[in-house]
Formats: sequence, C-alpha cells, structure tokens
Amino acid sequence: MDDPLSKAIGDYYVSKRKIPPANVARVHFDPSRDELPLAEFTVAKAAVEAQIGSRVQVYALTWARPYRVTCMSITSAFALGVDPKYCAAGCSSTKLNPYFNAPSSRPYDDLHIRPTMAIAADDFATAKNLIDRGMESDATFPQGSAYLVTTNDVARNARIKQYTRAAAETGGGINVQLVQGADVKGRPDVLFYFIGAVAVSDLDSNHFVPGAIADHLTSFGGMLTDSSQMSSLRWIEAGATGSYGTVVEPCAFPSKFADIRVLIRRYLAGETLIESYWKSVAMPGQGIFIGEPLAAPFRARPQG
Repeated sequence: MDDPLSKAIGDYYVSKRKIPPANVARVHFDPSRDELPLAEFTVAKAAVEAQIGSRVQVYALTWARPYRVTCMSITSAFALGVDPKYCAAGCSSTKLNPYFNAPSSRPYDDLHIRPTMAIAADDFATAKNLIDRGMESDATFPQGSAYLVTTNDVARNARIKQYTRAAAETGGGINVQLVQGADVKGRPDVLFYFIGAVAVSDLDSNHFVPGAIADHLTSFGGMLTDSSQMSSLRWIEAGATGSYGTVVEPCAFPSKFADIRVLIRRYLAGETLIESYWKSVAMPGQGIFIGEPLAAPFRARPQG
C-alpha cells in the first residue's frame, strides 16, 4: 500500500471490526491521481482476488483517491469489473445492476459480484469518526427522521416521485418529512436526507443519527477530491455514515442514484449499509458508494 492514510484507515477498520487477516488484501499504485489507469486497476484487482479467494462477499476500500477507473467509479469497477456497458456515451442508460433489489445475502456466491464501498476521507480523524459511528449504530434501532427535500432545481429533482411512496412504504417505522424549497437546517434527528442540488448548505447545523444515510443528486458529487460541485465527502464530514455520488456526468437518470424506497425499506429491514445502498441503485456503474459498509442499525445482535 503506497498511501499511509489508506493503510492507517485499513488497520483501524480491521482492528475495530475484527476482520480476519485472511480477509485483508493490500494493493500498490500511485494514490496521487483521481483516475486509476485501466492497466493498473486490472493488476490491482487481480492481486486482491488472488489474496482473498472466493470466501469474501463484499469489498471495503480505504481511500478517497483514486475514485474512478475509465468512466466507472472505483467501487463499481471492483464490484462489477470494468465493462463499457456500465458506462454511458452521453445521456443514455447503462447495464443494470444484477444485485438491484435482490433477495441475495451472498452476492458473490449467487451473482459473482462483490458490492464495494469506500471508507473514504481526507484525513484519519474523519475516517475514524466514520468507522466509530458505524459501529455505534449497530443494533440500536434508532429513532430518527427521513428528510426528503424538493428544491427549485428542476433538473435535479428527478427522485421526487419516489418521495410519497417512500413515506407510505416505511409502514410508520420512521418519521418521514417532505420538505419543500429549502435545505434542512438545525434538525436533531437526521436518519435519512435526500435532495437534488449542486451543493447543500447548513449541513453542520444538523445532527446525524449514527448510521444515517444522505446524498444529493447532482452530476459530480462522486468526484470526491476535485469536484466543481459539492463532494459527497461533505456528508461524511457532517456526520452521515453513508453517501453516494457520480464520478462522471450521469444526466438526470433517477436509476443512476439510490431508489429511496428500496434503500429505506431494506435498511429498516436490517440489512447492512453496503447491502441496502447497493441494492437501491439500478445503474451504479458511474456512482461511488462511500461510508462504513457494515453499519446495521436495524439488525438485531445474534443471541448467545
């Protein structure tokens, strides 16, 4: 590993989550770039697979940069392999995610893919806080609210048709608030926060419940370290445990972002963050998943 920050994050995560040494793979590449060249990625992915074998179902990456391979995100490239069908030339749809809303709890065994999430941060303190609150969230069945925000940005309000259905499908399990025309500010109980916007103000004025998920539908939120828009890392820094953004222009396809109904329903049913998020994006090739993958606020701890 050529990135001291990545190694520190990985070592801390392995220690806290008690991940067996056999499930840890180390790769070598220049971490100073936003895009990892395809040839280098191919070598790195082969090295990981050789070290891990067939027993692991998901991957956790421990870096924010590079965040992209060709036109795919780094998480989708590790999960699905680099495939032009998961990209898009201009405003068009892409190959579908075989894991979308799937019943599988063993995606590698059943579908031969490994959903991947990046424990991404600009510094160790932020990564440590992310990991700690992910673990803190486990089996807490938190009380919190879902804030589903409609702004005046027509192009980025692509998911608003999901809002009322998401509210109905929670079955009263959480408080769902449909917010019109303004960012959420000063809320003490943010469990979910979804919005379409280039940037989101007042993030630090809110309290994100451990295990919270939040994202903003925009073109370049997944360009974690050099975006002209708000980086998805800002959600993590504000206290969210998981987020998502696209690394290249996706156009306003709702299917290239989380289906809020699927995400909330599966998370409340006890699936982990990585399971719930990955199952909620029908076309994930251009999007990067970031957060603490194993956070599971609504999964009961094993007895005995």
